[in-house]
Amino acid sequence: MSVIDAMREKLAALEPASVDIIDDSARHAGHEGARGGGGHFRLAIVSSRFAGCRTMERHRLVYDALGPLMKKEIHALSIDARTPDEK
Repeated sequence: MSVIDAMREKLAALEPASVDIIDDSARHAGHEGARGGGGHFRLAIVSSRFAGCRTMERHRLVYDALGPLMKKEIHALSIDARTPDEK
């Protein structure tokens, strides 16, 4: 299973209306995280679970959903987390 597939599987816990993941790892070749095997990703996720949450709370929900992937497979993650109304 690819890292992106694993991310999608874990993010399903947030019941997203949409999830877009872009692997930017190639743009960071030679970076310490890239040498260690961790990828650089951009995530755009829309979920009603973010309603009433501040940006940091939304990011925490995403990090918690991704769990152990944040320790090795994901070195850097840019997050755009919105509710369906903010889409």
